Amino acid sequence: MDTFLQLVVTGLAVGATYGLIALGFVLIYKASGVLNLAQGELMMFGAYICFVFSVQANIPFYAAVALTLPVALLIGAVIERFFLRYMIGQPLISVIMMTIGLMILMRGIATWIWGTEPKVYPQVFPQESMSIGSVNISYEYLWAAGLSIFFVLIYIIFFRFTKSGLVMRATSDDEHAALSIGISIKKVLSQSWAIAALTAAVGGIIIGALVGLDTTSFPQYGLKVLPVVLLGGLDSIPGAIIGGILIGLTENLVPEYLGFLGGGMEELAPYILVLIVLIVRPHGLFGLKRIERI
Repeated sequence: MDTFLQLVVTGLAVGATYGLIALGFVLIYKASGVLNLAQGELMMFGAYICFVFSVQANIPFYAAVALTLPVALLIGAVIERFFLRYMIGQPLISVIMMTIGLMILMRGIATWIWGTEPKVYPQVFPQESMSIGSVNISYEYLWAAGLSIFFVLIYIIFFRFTKSGLVMRATSDDEHAALSIGISIKKVLSQSWAIAALTAAVGGIIIGALVGLDTTSFPQYGLKVLPVVLLGGLDSIPGAIIGGILIGLTENLVPEYLGFLGGGMEELAPYILVLIVLIVRPHGLFGLKRIERI
């Protein structure tokens, strides 16, 4: 039982971070109908930019994070302006291929600048653990979960109570209606990519603080989040959070209880879970089924 509780706590912490990163997928999909396959590379860039500020420039870590966030916003806005904006009106497959091209380009640039050697931040989270009964819970995972939840709450407040958030929600619900009342779709798309890049950067920094940085394996976390958005629903913000928690729990529990099936089950199990859910609910647990009447 203690092992189970230990794995659940770790799974919840990792899952909360997955949910945060998945918000970037959902945000871009809601705004433009595009599945951004370069989200992992945006995450990697944000994490490495923070590394530049905190380690190479020797700036205190939390000040480095504060400097990283506007840079991440700028990167997202530049990508939308100079790459994705020219794809407006093009076939969906062409836009998706553009995001794949961005993924390869950004991964190459990161490898060229920072190399393939693993890198680490200065110690960010406390290394001690707290005990609840006979269960030891690492403070670093509690901090990771707390920060992820904090940023998720900020996004919820932004989308519900700010003018920009309401405009973005209105545009995602009905683009033609938004155009008819004078909303700039280009501006909304630029904001969506900027916020998605910021979200990816925050998630990348949290994961980098837990496991370190590596241009070879780090971008794979972006693809790890893909089952999260498919499970929760591509257009659902609550689905991204709940999907992240479910995938985090699955990755942590499966090796312990289904490890007899062979190594690598923790990588395979999330996709099996997604396939089962999509058979029953093709739009994910919380995705909306849109019905068009002609």
